[in-house]
Amino acid sequence: MAERLADIVTQIQNVRQLQAVVTAMRGIAGSRAQKGRSLLAGIEAYTDVVSRSIGQALNLLPMDVLTSVPLRHSKRGLILFCAEQGFAGAFSERVLNAAANDLGGSMILIVGTRGAVVANERGINLAWSAPMAINVDAIPGLANRLADALYGYVAAGSIAEVDVLFSRSVSGSGIQIDRHSVLPIDFRCFARPVEKQAPLTTLAPQLLLERLAVEYVYAQLCEAAMYAFEAENEARMMAMASAKTNIEAKLVVLSQRERQLRQQEITTEIIELATGAEASQSHRQ
Repeated sequence: MAERLADIVTQIQNVRQLQAVVTAMRGIAGSRAQKGRSLLAGIEAYTDVVSRSIGQALNLLPMDVLTSVPLRHSKRGLILFCAEQGFAGAFSERVLNAAANDLGGSMILIVGTRGAVVANERGINLAWSAPMAINVDAIPGLANRLADALYGYVAAGSIAEVDVLFSRSVSGSGIQIDRHSVLPIDFRCFARPVEKQAPLTTLAPQLLLERLAVEYVYAQLCEAAMYAFEAENEARMMAMASAKTNIEAKLVVLSQRERQLRQQEITTEIIELATGAEASQSHRQ
């Protein structure tokens, strides 16, 4: 009985240690998610400024400026933002499932170590992969590396149309998958301001538009990466909350069993003491 009680006590200690780890992981994920959420407004404002600048630059060009014609034999490129680390539930799987219909005939660029592992397990051929940023300060560098890889494939004629898929945390609706077109840029979507006075520029209109387009793509990649970063940590928070609930339920069961075993042990000792006292009294008589 004592050995079984010792086993239960050891299990309780181990589960409490696991509870401390889960609590710490939840706290770290919550802090990262909050940090990412606080910076999203700034990135969205930056994207809006670039968009309005493109609209102003379009006013310097003829009205028939359209998107570039995609290369006829080029594949579609898909940029998938998946999880960098585990303990985030089916975060990567949901992104891959959302792109399932296009995976076979597309060139896949994947961000996230855990996502790349899941993709390989599914037999998906990856043209390019990179670790996801583990803090918000690393997101601009990640967007730069991704943009460089993207333009390399475009310059080589491997891809002409590119979509990005990323997770986004929506208040009251959980995590959803968004899909946006990155290339080619459809300049018809940008509002041309009605200002009569043209902005002051130091570049030729066509060159100015090209540079703003590059900046717009970079802004789109930064925004997608930040949304994915925040959503991954939100998913990890939810996974750790579920794990904490299961751990607490397990501790309740183990604590009840511990009390039962202790009571049985005390009862056994009392019976042994009473039996010994009766035997001693009988011997004296």
